Amino acid sequence: MSDSNAVPTSLIRGLGLIAAISIVVGNVIGTGVFLKARVMTCNVGTPGLVLTAWIVAGLLSLAGALTYAELAAMMPQAGGEYVFLREAYGSRLAFLYGWMQIFIAKTGSQASVAVAFAIFLNVLVGGALDHQLFSLDLFGRRFSLGPLQLVALGIIALMTLINCAAVAISGRVATFLTGIKITLVLGVGLGAFLLAPGDWTHFSASDMGGTCVGVEETARMGLAGFSAAMLGALWGYDGWNNITLVAGEIKNPQRNIPLALIGGTIIIILLYVFVNAAYFYVLTPTEVASVSPNSSVATEVTRRFLGSLATGLIAAALMASSVGTLHTSILTGARVPFAMARDGLFFQSLAKLSSRSRVPTGALIAQAVWASILTLSGSFDTLTDYVIFGSWIFYGLTTSAVFALRRRLPHAPRPYRTWGYPIVPALFLLATVWLLVSTLLTAPLRSLIGLGLIALGWPVHWYSSHRQRP
Repeated sequence: MSDSNAVPTSLIRGLGLIAAISIVVGNVIGTGVFLKARVMTCNVGTPGLVLTAWIVAGLLSLAGALTYAELAAMMPQAGGEYVFLREAYGSRLAFLYGWMQIFIAKTGSQASVAVAFAIFLNVLVGGALDHQLFSLDLFGRRFSLGPLQLVALGIIALMTLINCAAVAISGRVATFLTGIKITLVLGVGLGAFLLAPGDWTHFSASDMGGTCVGVEETARMGLAGFSAAMLGALWGYDGWNNITLVAGEIKNPQRNIPLALIGGTIIIILLYVFVNAAYFYVLTPTEVASVSPNSSVATEVTRRFLGSLATGLIAAALMASSVGTLHTSILTGARVPFAMARDGLFFQSLAKLSSRSRVPTGALIAQAVWASILTLSGSFDTLTDYVIFGSWIFYGLTTSAVFALRRRLPHAPRPYRTWGYPIVPALFLLATVWLLVSTLLTAPLRSLIGLGLIALGWPVHWYSSHRQRP
């Protein structure tokens, strides 16, 4: 009898090494590489310290990648960090991580990137999208709908539709979009070095009275300034870990996941340092610090060799970067509710796979619906700011799982072992503690509200776990 109508129960390992590296690079490189140099220069004052912050933050991210690689090669399953936390600390903590990703972190990030895409498109078309179709007051908030919101909703829907196809197709799309990102970053850097008038003496100069609009005096110079620059750089590297969420769909995961995590992070470090060095070759530190917040350092640098074409080019580059990040975020994010549903801790409809593409289409659609609601509400930036503190708590707990599982399961197969263990994961944990303390001191209310939003998942976990019991 034919089994063609049987419900599929397993994912397909359709992502090769190049696709896996593309997901790492494509998810990390967003708009920060074009925008962050101004604030970081205001924080520390000199090109040398800006580049040092990018390098140190990159090495810390690499330490995290080296650690995550052991866990992902050991447990190459959909859900990544959710699975690692479940095996190390139990379902309750793992559920809270998943709740944060579904409720705020992933979907809020997707809403933010989709709106950014619409804003950059609006710049490219000369502000033609900048009007409202109608607005509505609801529950004390004003909800408006216009072409900007429609474009944002449309790009979420389009990227979700692409990810509903076979994962191999999503991998090829990720490779293509990441290739565009890398080309744009290299293009800005090479154009600056080869075509723009520059001076190597800029690297020995310092900021001498740059305007630094919007940068607090307390986050300028000294240890406080370098800490602020490091925070900005670490946000710029955020997302290197997301490849673990699709570990259940990577070919030869014991080999390819470590290579993708480590190789992808190294590529990002090199690109970030290269393009930031190009900025300072063309502009003095004072000129970088004085760039308007409504523009970007990349635009000002590109204008030196492309003239008036620079604004449109950088807007197109930011659009391409945004759509690439959105694609990989949708691809990886849907695997968390899928894994939770498989464990019986979330809506069972999200555990189903498409009979044709063998991807979790239910989880993808639910994720798109919630991200769209956040897009229309306009609350995504506030929500994602709230959970930054909680996100780094889970980064630290996931890294500490290496120590917990080595002690509890010393003889379990480990195709890849963390290079530099225990020093490398310990360094990442120390950096995580420093980041958490810094965030708690500078934004205590925001941090506590974020923890409260995550804690809302506790009664949901209690209900879900008790519903399973006879």
